[in-house]
Amino acid sequence: MADFTDEQLLEIIAAGESDRVEFKESLQGDSPKGIRQAICAFANDLPNHEEPGIAFVGVEKDGTLLGEPITEAMLLQLADMKTDGNIVPPPTLMVEKRVLQGQEVAIVVVQPSDSTPVRFKGTIQVRIGPRRGIAVAQEERILNEKRRYKDRPFDLYPIPNTSPADLDLLRFENEYLTQAFTDDIITNNDRSQEERLAATKIIDSVNNTMVTVLGILVLGRNTQDFLPGAYIQFLRIGGQEWGDNVVDDEEIRGALLDLLRRVDEKLIGHNRISVDILSRLVEKRESTYPIEAIRQIILNAVMHRSYEGTNTPVRVYWYDDRIEIISPGGPFGEITVDNFGQPGLTDYRNPNLADAMKTLGLVQRYGYGITLARRSLKESGHPDLDFKVESNFIRVVIKGKNYEEPR
Repeated sequence: MADFTDEQLLEIIAAGESDRVEFKESLQGDSPKGIRQAICAFANDLPNHEEPGIAFVGVEKDGTLLGEPITEAMLLQLADMKTDGNIVPPPTLMVEKRVLQGQEVAIVVVQPSDSTPVRFKGTIQVRIGPRRGIAVAQEERILNEKRRYKDRPFDLYPIPNTSPADLDLLRFENEYLTQAFTDDIITNNDRSQEERLAATKIIDSVNNTMVTVLGILVLGRNTQDFLPGAYIQFLRIGGQEWGDNVVDDEEIRGALLDLLRRVDEKLIGHNRISVDILSRLVEKRESTYPIEAIRQIILNAVMHRSYEGTNTPVRVYWYDDRIEIISPGGPFGEITVDNFGQPGLTDYRNPNLADAMKTLGLVQRYGYGITLARRSLKESGHPDLDFKVESNFIRVVIKGKNYEEPR
């Protein structure tokens, strides 16, 4: 509690209620319930401030210090809110009486939880600005991911009712294993197949042979039976607006390598090649878009998208003047709306999928896809990438050379 000086606390009060600050006049009436809800919301830290929230008792909504006496019984009542069973898992908090400008105030400092979502009587409380309420499904998914960011990631979760029979084991032995390990290790390896699958995180363990999310994504025989949203929706739209005539429409499904190979065929098929034989002695061929730029953004979308709690695919919408690639799931971990796309910054919602994609040669270097795409576009005379980053999706726009911003 010594981290906050009196001056800092007064500045916080003067700034008013926010997603880190709540005022209560007393502990009368419904106030104890409101403070518990605030504690729950501060522990969830939905905005991801990674800083404590503070509930003040003895302060009016306008920030006026009431000067009511803060008793030991009141401080005990506040401290008991941590362990009375109403808030689970129990939050980390400290309670103290402070004297600010000659007036007594009780403060409850709540640390962000590593085990989100935190619930108050079964409800997940969150705060956005001064508004406190119950989390909607998307907010709950974000809180689940926050926990797994500091725990086991979702791509290693075993999928119920699966077994190695749901995997393409021939591809595992002949393609994946040979790229994951050197020849001498494979030659001298006397592990059973289950041990090899567990070592590569394709199954949960030798004793629990349920297939992981990673295993189904990379080697699943029927990937979308278990992860319905793990596909790519491709649309070629003959126009510049949503609702114009659809020229080509396909849901591209399959395990990782098949999925990306088939979308690559689509990209090549629609990427027209122009030939210049008049302006120079040597024939010059030029494609509508640098294929590597599109490929890198799609690889990025498949790698970093959310596979949990959504049946939404990665969407590739190819218009006459641009390509939009939309990935379900917003920024993750250290990546935020503000720093998304900055060179050198990266974090992984699906770190083991990222590792598998590198093993398979689909990516050459972590955190380099956007940089490579930007370089390819610049060299071919295209505008820079355009990002729209929200909490539940990321849209990347690859603009054609003649793209005009809508008015």
